[in-house]
Amino acid sequence: PYFARATLDDSLQVEAIAATVKSFGWRSVVAMYVDDELGKGIMLHLSDALQDVEVHRSVISPEANDDQIYKELYKLMTKQTRVFVVHMGSSLGFRVFQKAREIGMMGEGYVWILSNGMTHMMRYSDHHGRGLETMQGVLGVRSQVPKSQELKDFRLRWRRNFVKDNLSMEENNNAEPSVYALWAYDSITALAMAVEKTDLKSLSYGNGRAFSNNKTDLGTLGVSHYGPSLLKALSDVRFKGLAGEFHLVKRQLESSTFEIINFVGKEERIVGSWRPSNGLVNANSNNTTGEKLGPVTWPGNSRVKPKGWEIPTNGKKLRVGVPMKKGFLNFLEAVEADPNNNSTNPKGYTIDIFEAALKKLPYSVIPQYFRFESLDDDYNNLIYQLSNGELDLDAVVGDVTITAHRSLYVDFTLPFTESGVSMMVPLRDNENKNTWVFLKPWSLDLWITTGCFFVLIGFIVWLFEHRINDDFRGPPHHQIGTSFWFSFSTMVFAHREKVVSNLARFVVVVWCFVVLVLTQSYTANLTSFLTVQRLQPTATTVEDLIRNGKPVGFQYGTFVKDILKDLKFNDAQLKPFGSAEECNELFSNGTIAAAFDEVAYLKAIISKNCSKYVMVEPTFKTAGFGFVFPKNSPLTDDVSRAILNVTQGDEMQHIEDKWFKKESHCSDPNTDLSSNHLSQSRA
Repeated sequence: PYFARATLDDSLQVEAIAATVKSFGWRSVVAMYVDDELGKGIMLHLSDALQDVEVHRSVISPEANDDQIYKELYKLMTKQTRVFVVHMGSSLGFRVFQKAREIGMMGEGYVWILSNGMTHMMRYSDHHGRGLETMQGVLGVRSQVPKSQELKDFRLRWRRNFVKDNLSMEENNNAEPSVYALWAYDSITALAMAVEKTDLKSLSYGNGRAFSNNKTDLGTLGVSHYGPSLLKALSDVRFKGLAGEFHLVKRQLESSTFEIINFVGKEERIVGSWRPSNGLVNANSNNTTGEKLGPVTWPGNSRVKPKGWEIPTNGKKLRVGVPMKKGFLNFLEAVEADPNNNSTNPKGYTIDIFEAALKKLPYSVIPQYFRFESLDDDYNNLIYQLSNGELDLDAVVGDVTITAHRSLYVDFTLPFTESGVSMMVPLRDNENKNTWVFLKPWSLDLWITTGCFFVLIGFIVWLFEHRINDDFRGPPHHQIGTSFWFSFSTMVFAHREKVVSNLARFVVVVWCFVVLVLTQSYTANLTSFLTVQRLQPTATTVEDLIRNGKPVGFQYGTFVKDILKDLKFNDAQLKPFGSAEECNELFSNGTIAAAFDEVAYLKAIISKNCSKYVMVEPTFKTAGFGFVFPKNSPLTDDVSRAILNVTQGDEMQHIEDKWFKKESHCSDPNTDLSSNHLSQSRA
């Protein structure tokens, strides 16, 4: 047989539904559909269209009784998602909406979106005049049926004939032809036009079973000899039908415009339209707000756009997982847990920030924490388990670093810590206690340059004075000694010889100023060397560590090990540690020469050990710590905004001081690391 679809493909309406969902920013929906071919056929298309939105499924049997419908609706009430896309027959759909209204699921905060067939047919499910009243605030997607005189005349003829045959249903809305009736009428019209074009004399079939009584068995259908020519003629037919433009493209009705309907009272308001070419278009041609849809009245007669999710009405708390850590307990500590359900009362830096962020939310969220162990302290496994549903959790709170690979499986909030992986090395005590400390304030080149200038100044003064000044006359050795004496005595301004020449006086004045600067700088630097302890890093570059084969440390179970391998450290050089105390011990016994970790961990180590260690370059970019939510969780965006409020306020500093406050006697290593000796270039 030769098939041609004279109705719209479901894949077209789901694009309109997806555009509507995305225009409001909802990240999770429940697809409620009937458990038959009608319902299942749309799901594949809907999932494809909503690739960036989490789609949950709710299946209702075609023969479902009221109790079964109640049970399914109550189950949905315990979930967070409040956006429902409904695709089923109008009769079953009306019953679902009746029960939803009875249990409060048609109130403020809920969103209901109907598929094309339901939107068209709900007006005919009048049910004692309460059909549309039950649908208050519901959105619907329906194919556009353009108004025309032909359609108006057809409806009058239809109603006249319908009432003639059904006198008892004169006031019933079912007297109006549905869109399916219009499509059927257009299909027969198109077929008649195609038959006329092919000039068929008879409809003969290629087998003798063409008129079998079993019409559902496609194998019994006969194949017309005129099938190819008739199909070609049908594909060429194009006319303006009752339901709109009729034109078959690849044996299917050409894509149409879909209207976005808002049910308000007994009225069906058009708030927008969707076309394959330009997407959603506001129904208000004078729209200046930039909104893709016109004003919508939501369930509960609300004008405020629903968030699309709510904390479940059954009192369920937010289930938050916290990984069990063996070290760095100031970030997160969850030692004790209820043996029955593994619930715990954690504490730490990350917990304080998370709870501070929850308090900033415009609604109440009560967390309930559950402790779990991650295999080998590897947070990647934790991410995988949350992504595939092995962990029944709504969020994970801890020192979890945001990485590109992890973000493929879960959603992260904005970071709440300083980002980057850095290198930490111990400081070497260079306190000067030897007898040559007085040479340290100046560099060798400055000592040599200064000595040469003393000799040069003595020679210049002798050159200008020895002809006219008796102090610079006499035997050669006397003249040399006097010149050197005069020059070096200017260092302490103890020269006694008179200078007669004006040129010599000018040279001496300039030189005395230079000597004043040098002596003051020398005194200041010598004082610094004698009174301030000198601290310098034992290693300054990664290249030095690699070249010398020095062992380095990293925190056990973190991604930092991969960074070190990329830097060409071999496995023998890599030494793991699990806590700040273990890291300090590895440094103390000489096991490692440097430690690599995220900046937040290194600062925690330094805060406990004063000026024993210092962070040096390089710093490798990372995104910092973030809280983890399942993909498309509606909480992610709200918690991210709350984190910004916390980190930009005074509360963040109080939390950091609580968990990472430095000891009062700790000095600033950055000050000690600066080089204070005066060099020739600085002079």
